[in-house]
Amino acid sequence: MTHDPRRSQHTPELRAAVRHLPRRRFLTVTAAAAALAFSVNLPAAGTASAAELDAAKITEDPFTLGIASGDPLPTSVLLWTRLAPTPYQPDGGLPAERVTVHWEVAHDERFHRVARSGTAVAHPEFNHTVHAEVNHLDSDRDFFYRFRVGKWISPTGRTRTAPAPGSRNRLLTFAGVSCQAYTDGYWTAYRHLADEDVDMVLHFGDYLYEYAVNAVGGYRNYTDRTVPDIFNHETVTLEDYRLRYALYKTDPDLIAAHAAHPFVVTWDDHETENNYADDIPENSVPPEEFLLRRAAAYRAYWENQPLRRPQLPVGPDAQLYRRLHWGRLAQFDILDTRQYRSDQAYGDGLQLPGPVIDDPERTMTGDRQERWLLDGWRDSRALWNVVPQQVNFSQRKLDLNPVSKLSMDSWDGYRASRRRILDGAKAAGIENLMVLTGDVHVAYAYDIKDDFDDPSSRTLGTEIVPTSISSGRDGAEHLPTWETYTKANPHMKFYDGRRGYGIIRLDREQGRADFKVVPYVTTPGAPVFTAASFMTRVGDQGLRQV
Repeated sequence: MTHDPRRSQHTPELRAAVRHLPRRRFLTVTAAAAALAFSVNLPAAGTASAAELDAAKITEDPFTLGIASGDPLPTSVLLWTRLAPTPYQPDGGLPAERVTVHWEVAHDERFHRVARSGTAVAHPEFNHTVHAEVNHLDSDRDFFYRFRVGKWISPTGRTRTAPAPGSRNRLLTFAGVSCQAYTDGYWTAYRHLADEDVDMVLHFGDYLYEYAVNAVGGYRNYTDRTVPDIFNHETVTLEDYRLRYALYKTDPDLIAAHAAHPFVVTWDDHETENNYADDIPENSVPPEEFLLRRAAAYRAYWENQPLRRPQLPVGPDAQLYRRLHWGRLAQFDILDTRQYRSDQAYGDGLQLPGPVIDDPERTMTGDRQERWLLDGWRDSRALWNVVPQQVNFSQRKLDLNPVSKLSMDSWDGYRASRRRILDGAKAAGIENLMVLTGDVHVAYAYDIKDDFDDPSSRTLGTEIVPTSISSGRDGAEHLPTWETYTKANPHMKFYDGRRGYGIIRLDREQGRADFKVVPYVTTPGAPVFTAASFMTRVGDQGLRQV
């Protein structure tokens, strides 16, 4: 076994002890008190946590971070915004007072036919974010929405509701995105995505990166502006994470994409810290210290994403895995493969496989989430079962040696866990399985094999990895590993190293994936084009290039 000095303070005995302690017992008294501060829910109805701000005193545009919607249900949408007249200040330029925000949802872009309207409170405890759950809407419809505070009116956004339960809808089109490192380049792909005709966008994680951002914005290389020095350090505290979201969310291309489409989000590691596993950090810090950081990261994530109340964290815990339906056409089981996983085997990284990765006690999802997924498949009546998640699911051999190295952070490092998932899909009779993945900063298309070492074994589904928005910088169509990976993995049907996104269309006969790429991100204004398209037929899994 290789030794990783990052984790030198976490002996196997300590890790075992930690996992058998309830998290609240494990925290020190001081840490538990601090974590408790993150567990406070919104003030109860009829109470006020702070004085109310007179909206007339807001003299600058409070909608600098844009608007968003998310998690569409058949009769409900979730609307989000955050009030921040001066977004690069910790308080966003507002006093510690609550603000009443008016919202409208309409059938038309000019708001001549308003479907619903109401108010929500932006609480200072939640950095003046708004999560307005709008109910009693017609199903399977486009809507337009906006917010108002005093004299200020937000830009208009477009959202939509899902089809009614049980409806035999015939078409769903969605986009897949991930990995948007601010310092690696411009988010031109989001500008193009804003113009796509899709029902929703699925984000597979790494919406945020914790690393320092220097004055020129890294590979964005600004010549007309300076990034404030407050971003030139790694995020650790709640204030750090809130400010980093402010930096990301002032990007005009991201603002445009959020306004154009509802998002369904899940996190990976960088929203907190690179390659953490459950309560085990990347670096050698006490677990209770890391859990405080995780509590801060999870709190800021919920505040800054279009998420509903059930996803609100309690201390360092948040149930982000959840299930959405698109009539009888598709069931989406959104996974969290970071919060509950066992520690990476053999010190993490790219390693030769050993018996640890086949240990049935190790898990990628945690027992509860695994049972939830498999039970959901057994009960599913959907034609397509789609699994948005974070890390490479299919086997990916990294060299041509008789025994190849594998990534310990991906499902290859948790083979017993993957085997249980695949066996569960077979037992449930899932015929049209599609796994969606981020993390790796390239585009892949895989056939998911019953036995990855036997190309003739049954194909159980497909995996689509739609590359990154900016992480990895410009990239190239064929990276140095292209020939090796495609030879070592016959079930890998596509590999492209450029930036972009995916467009997936599901109907009752087939699924189609279009890999959209931009040729560069280190300078703005790149065009977008389709690098490749693949389809898989209902009841006959396996990718075919079209």
